[in-house]
Amino acid sequence: MERCGWVGADPLYEAYHDTEWGVPEYDSRALWEKLVLEGFQAGLSWITILRKRENLRHAFHGFDPRVIATWGDAEVARLLADPGIIRHRGKIEATIGSARAWQQIEAEQGFDRYLWEQVGGSPIQNHWRSLAEVPAQTELSVRLSKDLKKRGFMFCGPTIVYAFMQAVGIVNDHLVTCPRHAPVARMGQAAHPD
Repeated sequence: MERCGWVGADPLYEAYHDTEWGVPEYDSRALWEKLVLEGFQAGLSWITILRKRENLRHAFHGFDPRVIATWGDAEVARLLADPGIIRHRGKIEATIGSARAWQQIEAEQGFDRYLWEQVGGSPIQNHWRSLAEVPAQTELSVRLSKDLKKRGFMFCGPTIVYAFMQAVGIVNDHLVTCPRHAPVARMGQAAHPD
């Protein structure tokens, strides 16, 4: 069995695929971080995000949305001057705005619950045999994207949302020929922790 074909031979990519991608994530803050990182990827490769992830975590105060929601022009200027991150004003400002949107959802029901309720609390288990079968977006990612935007999120189009859903295990898109498909499927059978 071979890893999913998108991985390539980069050890950082291999480690991400083998330990993170597709594993069901239930922590509200971690889910928000991963959605923000998917937004930062727009127009870039995922390996670029992986290589800058620790710098981004440091610059964005551990991706603590409660802290980031309070930021303004001074923090945007600081981030735009940081050569260790992706210096894109729109993505930086979107992160601050989405931190505020996250707070609202978190207070209402929990960001984790909001996301997992989209699939009834259990991951969608796909059984793709080739990368050509894997969609770039789905009806669910279109619907979720629209709702996130309505709530104040940005850089969360249907393709970004679907990549996010794959990354956090809301959908298991490991190919059935990948050694991670079955273990990730078993993880998805566990109930959402309370």
